[in-house]
Amino acid sequence: MDRKKFLAERQWIRNQLTNVADFWLKNGWDHVNGGVTTCLDRAGQVYSTDKSVWMQGRCGWTYAYLCKIYGIREDWLKFSKSCIDFLEEHCVNHDADGRLYFTVEADGTPLRQRRYCYSEAFYCIANAEYYGVTGEREHLLRARRAYDMYWNLNHGMADPTGMGPKSTRTGRALGIPMIILNVTGVMKRVDPEMKDVYDARAKECVEDIFNYHVKEDLGVTLESVALDGTPRLHVTEGRMVNPGHDIECSWFLMDYANDVGDAELHKKAIHVFDMAFSKGWDDEFGGILYFMDCLGNPPEAYEHDMKLWWPHNEALIASMMIYRDTKDEKYLDIFYQILDYCKKCFADEYGEWYGYLRRDGKPTQPACKGSTFKGPFHVPRCLILVDQMMTEVLGE
Repeated sequence: MDRKKFLAERQWIRNQLTNVADFWLKNGWDHVNGGVTTCLDRAGQVYSTDKSVWMQGRCGWTYAYLCKIYGIREDWLKFSKSCIDFLEEHCVNHDADGRLYFTVEADGTPLRQRRYCYSEAFYCIANAEYYGVTGEREHLLRARRAYDMYWNLNHGMADPTGMGPKSTRTGRALGIPMIILNVTGVMKRVDPEMKDVYDARAKECVEDIFNYHVKEDLGVTLESVALDGTPRLHVTEGRMVNPGHDIECSWFLMDYANDVGDAELHKKAIHVFDMAFSKGWDDEFGGILYFMDCLGNPPEAYEHDMKLWWPHNEALIASMMIYRDTKDEKYLDIFYQILDYCKKCFADEYGEWYGYLRRDGKPTQPACKGSTFKGPFHVPRCLILVDQMMTEVLGE
């Protein structure tokens, strides 16, 4: 390892973290209604006042986690609490046993309810992390309730909204066990009283990922499979690969493996990364493609060859985690490869990172820094975790 280069890259990461955290504090915080507004253009101007419920939870978690890692800063903690309070006051559907909405208006008036339950997951981690920083037990109780609802909704509980499945084709989605695994990790860290429950559920998630989704014969991890894990290669949905999702899954698995001391699982998680990165990296233009067909057929998603911010964030985390844990220089080279692309194409002089690039690496126009799906989460989480891991590598 070239220590001088490593130190310089860590400083760039730290500078970006300050830049990104300040960008959302300045431009995203709704001081009138509370919470965060995430539809921001390149310069940080609001182009839509509707609010993503996912982002209230994700932002609440991010700024609480900043306080955990770097020490409590009053503005960080207040921003986190503003998002959590907005969630509690406006985003909980009390007519559906506490399920959360998907989008609301600026003042919290409900707009849309969705079948899937990621809003509950992000509400959970926001309250959990805030409890971890403040010790305010009400937030832990909220997190536990949301966590159990999230688990139960994905394990046979009838949806209290009354909405049925979107499709008559039953199956399994990778997003369910991998996100539960990550949420469970947050809960276990802040709530050791329930360790046995979290350990059992995390173990089940890991088993589901490898038993049903990782397909060695195809060299991929599939997003969607039949209930018994059989690939459905006769339809585009069944052949879909999302390299960014798989890479994110790989570091969730490594994090879990490190927590329980499972070296064999750690190796298997690295293999998940290797398969996804080799398939997803665009040798012609650089960057990670968004969707692929595991058999090389035309992907159905129109955005399949775009480059989105979050797969690159996850790849930075995963490659640095592998390097930290194995000291294999191959993965430091991959980390630098991804970082160089991010510096060139995603980072911007106006602050934050572009969300959406064309295949050639140019931002879509007009360019944006936030949307219903992009807010203060993937970029700052990446920068925090990479900073921490690089510091561990340096032995500081």
